[in-house]
Amino acid sequence: MSSSSNSRPPAEDAWIHAYKTLIPQWQHLSLSLSHSHQSLIPISISRVNQFDAARLDIEMSAMLKEQLVKVFSLMKPGMLFQYEAELDAFLEFLIWRFSIWVDKPTPGISLMNLRYRDERALEARGKVRTGLEGPGLTVAQKLWYCVATVGGQYIWARLQSFSAFRRWGDSEQRSLARGAWIMIQRIEGLYKAASFCNLLLFLYTGRYRTLIERALRARLVYGSPIMNRAVSFEYMNRQLVWNEFSEMLLLLLPLLNSSSVKNFLRLFSKDKSSSSTDDDSACPICQASPTVPFFALPCQHRYCYYCLRTRCAAVPSFRCSRCNEPVVAMQRQANNPNQKQ
Repeated sequence: MSSSSNSRPPAEDAWIHAYKTLIPQWQHLSLSLSHSHQSLIPISISRVNQFDAARLDIEMSAMLKEQLVKVFSLMKPGMLFQYEAELDAFLEFLIWRFSIWVDKPTPGISLMNLRYRDERALEARGKVRTGLEGPGLTVAQKLWYCVATVGGQYIWARLQSFSAFRRWGDSEQRSLARGAWIMIQRIEGLYKAASFCNLLLFLYTGRYRTLIERALRARLVYGSPIMNRAVSFEYMNRQLVWNEFSEMLLLLLPLLNSSSVKNFLRLFSKDKSSSSTDDDSACPICQASPTVPFFALPCQHRYCYYCLRTRCAAVPSFRCSRCNEPVVAMQRQANNPNQKQ
C-alpha cells in the first residue's frame, strides 16, 4: 500500500509520447507482414514442364524451317545453305515478335501452361491468392531477350562459320587470327561451364533454366493455377522412349553382320532342305556366278574370291552361308587341288 501511494500518476500527455514512439515499429511490422503474405509465397514450378517447353519451341522452329525450305525447293540447290544462319534468325525473330513482344508465351511455353514473370517486381498488387501473380516482362527485358536469343545466336553462328572458313585455328595463320581463334574457343568454354552451373542451380531451385532468363530475372510461372498442361506426360514418355530406341538402333545396326544374323536365324528355321535346293553354282553371298571361284574348306562350297576373302577378313570365325560350317581355309577351283590359302 505504501509503494502504491508513493507512485506518481503519469502525465496527461504521456500516452501521446508513447504513441509517437510506437508508430514506426507498427509501420515496420505491418510492412513486413504484408510482404510475407503477398510476395514471398513459396511456389514450385515443375522442372519437367520448363524443359518440355524449351524442347517444344525447338521442334516448332524446326517445323517452320522445314516448311520454309520447301518453298524454295525448286530453286538452285544449295542456295539456302549459305543463308542458313539468317533463316534461323528470321524464324526466331518471328516467334519472338508474335509471342514475347505482345505479352504472350511462346508456343511451347503456352502448351505447358507457363508464362514469363518479372521477378524484379516483388511487390504484388492487390490481394495475393496463389503466389503466381505478378507483372510480365518490361519493354527493356523484351528487347534484351530478343538481342540475346536472336542477335546473339546469329552473331555467334556467323563468327564460328567465318573463322572456320578462314582457318583461323591453323598454326600457319598469323598470330592475330590464331589469337582470335583461341579467344573464341575460350569464350565458348566459359559459356558452356556457366550454362552447366546454371543447370545445376535450376535443378536445385527450379528457377531460370537458361543464363538469359537468369540475367533478365525472367521466371517461368504457371499461367493458370487450375489448368493442366496441353501435352500429356503419356505422349511425352512415348516420344522419349521412341527417340532413345531409334538412337540405340542407329548405334547398333552398323555393328551387326547381316550374314552372321542370317546364319543364326537359319538354325531355328523349320525348312532344313532349303539350302540343298539352292543353286550350288552361284555364290551364296552375292548370288552371282563366281568369276574367280574359290572353295571354302572343309565344306567345299563355291564362293567368289572377293566375297569369301572379305568375309573371312571381317569375321575371323566366319561360317559358311550354306551349311554353317566354320571356314578354316580357302582353295581355288583349279586343276591343282592342293593349292590352298
